[in-house]
Amino acid sequence: MMQPSSTPTQPGIHALLYPRGIALIGASTDPSRLGYGMARNMLHSGYPGKVYLVNLHGGSLFGQPMYQSILQVPDPLDLAVLLIPAASIPAVLRQCGERGVQAAIIAAGGFREIGAEGAAREAEISAIARQYKMRLLGPNCIGLIDTSLPLNVTFLPPPGPPAGELAFLSHSGAICAALIDWARSQGFGFSRLISLGNQADLCETDLLAPVAADPATRVLTLYLESLPDGPHFVEQAFQVSRHKPVVALKVGRFASGQRAAASHTGALAGQESAYEAAFRRAGVVRANTTEELFDWAHALAWCPLPKGSAMAVLTNAGGPGVTAADALEANGLSLAELQPETTAALGKLLAPPASLHNPVDILASATPELYSACLQLLLGDANVQGVLVILPPPPTHAAEEEAKQLIPIIKGSTKPVVIALMGERLIEPAAELLRQAHIPEYRFPERAASALAVLYRRSQMLSQDHSTPNYPVQEQRARQLLTNVPTGFLDAETASHLFQLYGLPSLPMRLAADPDQAAQLAVELGFPVALKVASPDIPHKSDVNGVLLNLEDELSVRQGYQTILANARQACPQAVIQGVHVQRMLPAGQDVILGAVQDAQFGPLVMFGSGGIEVEGLKDVAFALAPLTNADADTLLQSTWAGEKLNGFRSLPPADRAAVREALFRLGQLAADFPRLAEIEINPLRVLEPGQGAVALDIRIRAA
Repeated sequence: MMQPSSTPTQPGIHALLYPRGIALIGASTDPSRLGYGMARNMLHSGYPGKVYLVNLHGGSLFGQPMYQSILQVPDPLDLAVLLIPAASIPAVLRQCGERGVQAAIIAAGGFREIGAEGAAREAEISAIARQYKMRLLGPNCIGLIDTSLPLNVTFLPPPGPPAGELAFLSHSGAICAALIDWARSQGFGFSRLISLGNQADLCETDLLAPVAADPATRVLTLYLESLPDGPHFVEQAFQVSRHKPVVALKVGRFASGQRAAASHTGALAGQESAYEAAFRRAGVVRANTTEELFDWAHALAWCPLPKGSAMAVLTNAGGPGVTAADALEANGLSLAELQPETTAALGKLLAPPASLHNPVDILASATPELYSACLQLLLGDANVQGVLVILPPPPTHAAEEEAKQLIPIIKGSTKPVVIALMGERLIEPAAELLRQAHIPEYRFPERAASALAVLYRRSQMLSQDHSTPNYPVQEQRARQLLTNVPTGFLDAETASHLFQLYGLPSLPMRLAADPDQAAQLAVELGFPVALKVASPDIPHKSDVNGVLLNLEDELSVRQGYQTILANARQACPQAVIQGVHVQRMLPAGQDVILGAVQDAQFGPLVMFGSGGIEVEGLKDVAFALAPLTNADADTLLQSTWAGEKLNGFRSLPPADRAAVREALFRLGQLAADFPRLAEIEINPLRVLEPGQGAVALDIRIRAA
C-alpha cells in the first residue's frame, strides 16, 4: 500500500486517504442500485485492504457477507461509506462514531442542496462528526478514486480512470465522471480524484497538503465553485505551490451582482478581482476552461520549465507557423532571435525555399530525420528557451515516423518542447507514441503556445520575491485616533492625520466656512491653490463641478468658493455641505490612483492604476491581497499602463516609482491593520520627479 511522504496528516484525513479497512453501508444486490455499483468498484479495484459490506437485511454480494450493522463489522476499520437515504444517515453516522470510525464518505444527497430541511440535517451530521472526531467527505458527492493504492470508492461505471500524475479535487461530481472518460482519449491520467460535494466538513483547503504529499501526484488540479475560507486557502495553496504546481478552474465568474460602493476602488473591486489576486498570491495558475485546465496540467507534469520567454517554432507549413508566432506573443512569450551559427547550420540542412529564421519552416517535404536534426539545432541555441513543433499530417510518410525521431531528442532536453500535432485520424498513432513518452501534444498551435506560456509563468512564480518589506508605522496611535470614529466617511483632517501616522504623504487640506476664510487660508498655504467642495454626501467632487484648480489670487479664491457651492447645491440639493477645502497646488507630475477595500472572502485588497475622473471607464487597474509582498508590488506596477509610464514615455518624463512602491506597501499595511476601514482611496496620488516623492492630493476613507 503506497503511503504519503513524511508530511504529517491529521488522523481522520489519513484514514480517508489511506484506510486499512472500509465499510460500505448501503450495499445492494440490485444491479440497478448505486450501492451495487459502489460495492463492485470497491471489491474489484485491487484495493489491498479490507472491504466490508453492510445491508440492513444481511445476505451476500460478490461472495462477500453483508453485515446488518456497522457495529458488527470487525477490525481493521478506518473509513465508512454511507450510501443510504438521507433521513437515516444521522443515526447511522452516530453508530460509526461509536464503532471508532475515523472518517466517513457520505455519498447520498438530500442535504443543503435541497433547502432548509436538508441544511438542518447537514448541520446535524456535522455536529455528530465533531462529537466523535470524525472527518467527513460530502455529503452529496461521488466519493474518491486512488489509482496508486489502488482504490475506487465511487458508483461510477467501469473502467476507472487511467493512472497518471494529476490529482483532481472537484466541487462537482458530474465533472469527475466526465473527466474519467475524457482523459482516456486525451492520453493523461490521474493519481487521485476526490469529489467534495457539499463540504459539510472537509473542503479543498483541508486536502491540498495531504494530496500533494502523495508521491504519485505531480500536479494538483482544482474545479472550484467557491472558497468558503479564502485566507486559509491562500495560505495552504501557497505552501503547496512552492513544491508542486496547482492549477484551478474557478467557475461562477459572473454570478455576483455589482457591489454598492462609494469609491472607484470599491466599484472596481469585484469578486473576480479578489479571486485573481488570491490565486496569484497563492501561486495557483488559473485556467479559463476545463480543456485549458488539463492542457496546462499535463504540460506542467511532463515538461521542464523554461529559463526565459524566448521560444522557437519548428514547422513544415507556413500558415501554422505564423499562427504559432501570433499565439506565442498573445500569451506573453516572444520569438527567439536565432544565433548566427544556428542559422548557418540550418542553411546547410535545408533547401533554399525554406525559412532559416524563426519560425523555422522546413517545407512540406521534410523527412523525419530533417525534423529531428533541426529540433536538435534549435534546442542547442542559447537564445532559445523552448520549442513549439508543428506536425501536420506529412504528405510523403506517416506522422508516427516523425514522432519516433523526435521523442529521444525531446526526452533528452532540459528545455520544454510541446507539439502541435494537427489533424485527427492520420495522426492518431503519432499521438499515442507522444503520450506514452509523456510529451504534451495538442491539435492546434494556439493550445500548444498556451501550454508553453504556463510553463514560463510557473518558472517566473518560483523565482519571485514573496517577502514583505517592513516600513515603520504608528499603529497604536492610529488605533487611538480611530477609537471613536463613527461609521461613514472620515473628515479630511482625521484622514490626513491617519495617513501621517502610516507614513503616507498627503497635502494639507484646510476647511473654509466662507469665502473670506478661504482667501486667508490660501495666503497661508501659498498660491496657487485648489478648491474642493467639502461634503460627506458627494463622493466624487468632479461630478458636480466641485473642484477648481490653479487659483492664483484672493479674488479668484473668493469667487471660486461661491461657484463651487452653487454648483454643488444645484447638483445635490439634499447634500450636507460643510464648506470648501483649500489645498496648495503641487508641481506637475504623473497622477495615479491607489485604493484599498475589504473583500468579504479574502480580506483587504489594494488597487493601483490610472487615476483621475475616468478611472472606472479606463479600468487600467490591478489588485493584490494586503499586506503586499514584493512580488505583488511588481505585478501592480508592471501589469498597468499607469505603472509602466512611471518609467517615462515619449515626452512624459519619468516619475518617482520607488515612492509609489512604498506608498502601496504602507497603504496595504493600513488596510490589513484596520479591517473596519471598508474603503480607502487616494485619487490622485501626484508622483513627482525621481527622488522627489509622491503626495496624496485627495483622500477618501470610509469606516464600516
